[in-house]
Amino acid sequence: MTTGTAARPLAPSLACDTMTTSPVTAPAAAAAVAPDVLAAIEAHRVELTAHCYRMLGSGFEAEDAVQETMVRAWRSVDRFEGRSALRSWLYRIATNVCLDMLRGPQRRARPMDLGPAGTSETLIGAGVPEHAWVQPVADARVVPADGDPAELAVARDSVRLAFVAALQHLPPRQRAVLLLREVLRWQASEVAELLDTTVASVNSALQRARATMAATDADATRSDPVDDEQRALLARYVEAFERYDVGSLVSLLREDAVQSMPPFELWLQGAGDIGRWFTGQGAGCRGARMVPTAANGRPAFGVYRVSGPDTWAPFSIQIVDVSDGLIAGLHSFLYPELFPAFGLPARLER
Repeated sequence: MTTGTAARPLAPSLACDTMTTSPVTAPAAAAAVAPDVLAAIEAHRVELTAHCYRMLGSGFEAEDAVQETMVRAWRSVDRFEGRSALRSWLYRIATNVCLDMLRGPQRRARPMDLGPAGTSETLIGAGVPEHAWVQPVADARVVPADGDPAELAVARDSVRLAFVAALQHLPPRQRAVLLLREVLRWQASEVAELLDTTVASVNSALQRARATMAATDADATRSDPVDDEQRALLARYVEAFERYDVGSLVSLLREDAVQSMPPFELWLQGAGDIGRWFTGQGAGCRGARMVPTAANGRPAFGVYRVSGPDTWAPFSIQIVDVSDGLIAGLHSFLYPELFPAFGLPARLER
């Protein structure tokens, strides 16, 4: 975290400029759909949002894509003849919406993807525009509220920051093939039908996508499952952070822990350097408070900085990676405008 300038605001509108509808037309389209059909379509919103998030790397863009998917489904449901499952039909629409949104050359990334680690003495620099970064997403938007524990674990793992960032290295159609085949477990023939291509082309795209993914560190950043031991570790971390006891905080970090702070390119590696950051450029976090949430399948916190006497204002969404019983990553997204999407309060008071 940093004391630097604020990030460029995001655009959380449901009417992204790549969409063909407006917030006014969506309810009108839905009104013409029978309530039971509307409910059946709506039941897939969370999993479709997860799919679009993996494709696009942004929670807001994913919600735009799902809203457009719903509108297209509502408008054409009278022509849906049941030749394929409703779920498959919705995924076809959502995937094509995402492919339309990915026609530009820009790909989202993490600071660790753009260059080597800096040090606590490296100047923070200017912020990079929001569209450069993989953005966090609230678990409530992309992970079902309940279900089989094994399936929920897979759902959380599939929205990890490192995995989503690695996906951005793939061309859009390869990205779609990999997700449909390896996350959703579709048959090659089903993917070929969705993408209007051949099974041979799907298999070739999957092979190339696997090779690209293998060259990334997506699998090296898996976190420990949340259990009582991890909850106790996080409680100690929050206590140390809010007391601004940097020595205790550093003792909870792995020696090779990383810290990133979008919208800034600077990232740090090493518990010692992270500690020196908190007592140097990051000292503006002294007195901060933390509210727990969950993001990208991981424990996370809304971090609030002091804004006045006995008041704290939103500052960052911080995602915490835990590995081998210690904190392996602190990923702070300095976008206060994200807080409503996580259901976090607009301010804290004593």
